[in-house]
Amino acid sequence: MKVAVPEEILPADRLGRVHFVGIGGAGLSGIARIMLARGIPVSGSDGVDSPTLEGLRALGARVHAGHAADQLGDADTVVVSTAVREDNPEYLEAVRRGLRVLPRSAALASLMAGRRVLAVAGTHGKTTTTSLLTVALQAAGADPTYAVGGDLAQTGRNAGEGTGDLFVAEADESDGAFLVYRPWAAIVTNVEADHLDNWGTEEAYRAAFTEFAEHVDPAGFLVCVVDDEGAADLARATRARGRTVVTVGESADADVRAIDLELVGTTSAFTVLDGDVELGRVTLQIPGRHYVLDALAALAAGLRLGLSFEGLRAGLEGFTGTRRRMERKGEAAGVRVYDSYAHHPVEIAGDLQAGRAVAGEGRLIVAFQPHLVSRTRIFGTAMGEALGAADEVVVLDVYLAREEADPAVTGELVASAVPLPPQRVAFASGLEDAARELAARARPGDLVLTLGAGDVTTVGPRVLELLGGAGADQD
Repeated sequence: MKVAVPEEILPADRLGRVHFVGIGGAGLSGIARIMLARGIPVSGSDGVDSPTLEGLRALGARVHAGHAADQLGDADTVVVSTAVREDNPEYLEAVRRGLRVLPRSAALASLMAGRRVLAVAGTHGKTTTTSLLTVALQAAGADPTYAVGGDLAQTGRNAGEGTGDLFVAEADESDGAFLVYRPWAAIVTNVEADHLDNWGTEEAYRAAFTEFAEHVDPAGFLVCVVDDEGAADLARATRARGRTVVTVGESADADVRAIDLELVGTTSAFTVLDGDVELGRVTLQIPGRHYVLDALAALAAGLRLGLSFEGLRAGLEGFTGTRRRMERKGEAAGVRVYDSYAHHPVEIAGDLQAGRAVAGEGRLIVAFQPHLVSRTRIFGTAMGEALGAADEVVVLDVYLAREEADPAVTGELVASAVPLPPQRVAFASGLEDAARELAARARPGDLVLTLGAGDVTTVGPRVLELLGGAGADQD
C-alpha cells in the first residue's frame, strides 16, 4: 500500500506517540530504533514474531505479533509499511480516528530534521555503501546517526543514534522514497532500470534520479560512480547545473580512482588516487569488484567531508559485511555456504564474480529465487543468462512479496534461460527441494551461494544441516 507524503513533515519530536504497522521490516525497524533512542514512545506490530521484534521490545517498544485495531492504543502518529494491505485493521483504525498516517519515507525524513544528511542511492549497492560509509565515518572520528536497509555485521543492528550532526541514510528509489529527502550530500552508485512496476518506464526511472540529485543542497556535493553509464550521465547533467560532483571509479577521468585491483579469495585490494595524489592502498574483507566501487564512493564522501584517509581506511578495512550481502553462513563436509540479496541481473553477475573468487579451485553452485512477478517478467531472461556464470544452478519459483501470482511468469522462465547443459540446471518446487538439490550437487571444495531478496536465505543453513548435521560450522 502506498501512503501519501504529507505536505508538511514534522520533526520527529513533534510526532507524539508513534505506532508502526509492519515494524519488523528493515526500513521501519531502523526508524523505530532511532526514535526509541531519542525517547519517543514507540509501539508497533508485524505479521509474525521475530528477533527484530524482540530487540525492539528490549529497547522499550510495545510490539505485537499479528494485527488488531486496538493495538494502536493512544498513538498520535501511525507509520505504515508499503507491504501492508489496505484492509489492515490498524491502518483502517488510524484512518477512522483521523490520526496522522505516514509512509516510511516521511517518518525517516522526520528524523533527519536538523541534521546534515548523507543519502546513499542507486539501483544496486545502496545497503553496502551506506554501511561502508557509516563505519568509515565512525573510524575517522565522526559519530553519525545511521539508517541502513540491512544489519551491520559489527553491531547486528540496522540503525543507531549518533552524537554528531551527520545522518547517513540509505535512500530507496523503489517507491520514490528518496525524493522526499533533502540531503546535504549524496552518493549514487549506479542507475539501471528496475522497479518498473512503480516507475513504468526506464526514462521515468532515470528522471527520478535526476530529481533526486536536484534535491542535494547546493552547498554540498554529489558522488557518482562513473564506471556505470547511468551514474556517469547523472554526473554530467548535475555538473552542467553548476553543482559540485565528485566522480569515482576505475575510469581514467574519475576524480577519485581505484587502480591495481586484486581480488583474492574473500578480500579485495586497491590503491586510491585522489586526482594525481596517491593516498594509499585499501584491503577490504569482502570479495568483489562491485564492493570496491562501493567502498571507493564511501571513501570519496568521507574525504570531501574533510576526514582523514587513514581514519576512513581503517573503517573500510575493518568492515566485515552486511547481513545478506555475500554473508558466510558456514561450512560442512568441505563445502562453504554463502548467502546474498542479489535479485537483479547486474547484482547476480557481480555476486557470481565475487563467488568465483571465493570458490578458488572449487565449483560455484548457485540457488536463485526470483523476486516479484513484475521484475521476473521484465528481467527473467537476463537473470538466467547471468546465472550461466555458475557451474551448477538451482532456480526456485518467484517470491511474490506484494504482487499476485501470474501462471505465465514463474521461476521456470529464468531456469530455461540459463546457458548451461540441462543436467546442470534444476527447477526446485520449494525451499526444501532446493536445499536437497544443492546438497546433492555439492562436493568438497565447492562454494554454494544462495541468491534472492525473498526467503531463499533460509536454504543455506538447511544445506549445512544436510551436508554435516550437528557437526556443521554455522556462523
